Amino acid sequence: MHQRPTPPTGPTVTTGRRRMARKALLAASALGVVTALMAPVRAGAAPAPAAPTAATPLAANGQLSVCGRQLCNASGQAVALNGMSTHGTQWYAQCVTDGSLDALAQDWRSDVLRVSTYVQEGGYETDPAGFTARAQKFIDAAHARGMYAVIDWHMLTPGDPNANLARAKTFFTAMAKKYKNHPGVLYEIANEPSGVSWSAIKSYAEQIIPVIRAEDPDAVVLVGTRAWSSFGVSEGSNESEVVNNPVKASNIMYTFHFYAASHREEYLNTLDRASDRLPVFVTEFGTQNYAGEGANDFAMSQRYLDLMKRKKISWTNWNYSDDHRSGAVFKTGTCNGSTWAGTGVLKEAGVWIRDRIRQ
Repeated sequence: MHQRPTPPTGPTVTTGRRRMARKALLAASALGVVTALMAPVRAGAAPAPAAPTAATPLAANGQLSVCGRQLCNASGQAVALNGMSTHGTQWYAQCVTDGSLDALAQDWRSDVLRVSTYVQEGGYETDPAGFTARAQKFIDAAHARGMYAVIDWHMLTPGDPNANLARAKTFFTAMAKKYKNHPGVLYEIANEPSGVSWSAIKSYAEQIIPVIRAEDPDAVVLVGTRAWSSFGVSEGSNESEVVNNPVKASNIMYTFHFYAASHREEYLNTLDRASDRLPVFVTEFGTQNYAGEGANDFAMSQRYLDLMKRKKISWTNWNYSDDHRSGAVFKTGTCNGSTWAGTGVLKEAGVWIRDRIRQ
């Protein structure tokens, strides 16, 4: 791994200044959120009486880092973020609005929003500047509501992340430059690698992580694993290939994805074993089959959630849209309207996952 050379005193001074800037920004952000929540609801209305306001997840926890196998807050305490992932922003940008994010932060009480920028399928490669700006708009909106944001480089087809290496360097350079002084981002550098060896994924990670670290040395980086982020299980392997040959970088976590109706005991046991040896973040899961379709298996889903709660594993559910599939939380047509809060606009999976996030 190549690192940018710095003067002998550079790392300490630079990191200290960045952290001070992050703290100042966080305090201002938290004040802005509280002020907005206390503002009158209509012009000319009498100011609402001041009421105790719980700190937002971002204000309460600050800069995150990996300590041992856990995600930890600025005080070094283990935390588990729970929240939602957007669908592809080339298709469902209309589902990520001020109203929907207000509902996610305040009604659902979400800690985190995963912003999914597809690379292909009509996504980033068609308009790099436009999709970068769109992702930043949604990340900024999450931050304004006191949520963390996972910057998801949603490479899917082709399954080898190295096929988009140059694009990834451009994207993450832009993102790291913008958010280098902000405590509210995590960088997910490869959504679901498939049909490619762990050594190739590791090589990709060891080229992208220095690009991020050159601008943002403090933020957590999330590394995709083999076989659609299953630690290799979906291609006949297991977590041992990562345990025995980890990415040469610090402050990183490895991602795991599951869909409960398809991914049964073998996957659940893999998550359990892997999280005993490695820091893990479940950046995507569903209560349906692997395509996000079909009947919900809430019993199996709850077994996963119980494991993740016990081991303080963070997660984001797929997905915060009104796609026709059962895995989209909103009823079809919701994103064309103006009602977002409550359960009346939600599908069965949406009601279930909202309740788990609120818990």
